[in-house]
Amino acid sequence: MNIRLVIADDQALVRGALAALLGLEPDIEVVAELGDGTGVAAAVVEYSADVAMLDVEMPGLDGISAAAAVRRAAPSCRVLMVTTFGRPGYLKRAMQAGASGFVVKDTPARQLAEAVRRVHQGLRVVDPVLAAESLTAGDSPLTEREGEVLKAASDGGTVADIAKSAMLSEGTVRNYLSAAMAKTGGRTRAEAVRIAEDNGWLL
Repeated sequence: MNIRLVIADDQALVRGALAALLGLEPDIEVVAELGDGTGVAAAVVEYSADVAMLDVEMPGLDGISAAAAVRRAAPSCRVLMVTTFGRPGYLKRAMQAGASGFVVKDTPARQLAEAVRRVHQGLRVVDPVLAAESLTAGDSPLTEREGEVLKAASDGGTVADIAKSAMLSEGTVRNYLSAAMAKTGGRTRAEAVRIAEDNGWLL
């Protein structure tokens, strides 16, 4: 019995390469390829997928949210996160969402195939460097709302712009930004965004 695999990655070149390489494996069948996370759970159900390989950063629905959706829709399907950005915060959130594995995209094809097999068997597969970093990085100090406002600030909008998009008062936005800067140790809004992104606290 082949392992039925769904791949979701917003970069067409990467998605195609992963599908081509893994499709060469005698026991892996790529049954669907998607460019965002929105339709992942439906595809998993439609194609009776055994494993979903998901990128973390995707439009529509990010990979971590898609992982949670897959686990709700098809609990028997395992999720393997594959990302360009090996950020410890992403690892913790992915595991909390029900992912069985987390590896970076520059993992050799043979090891990626083995990761698919291992999560299919019910084992956990985690990039060892990322696992070590996640132990020392700690959990995000930001509240959900502070993270949302800081994420909105990463686009370079003014306080007024953020307030409008988040449906908050400008004073409340300033308070959230000040709290986020204090908690991340960033001296400026931009530095707070960078620190939070580097740790995988924003998505």
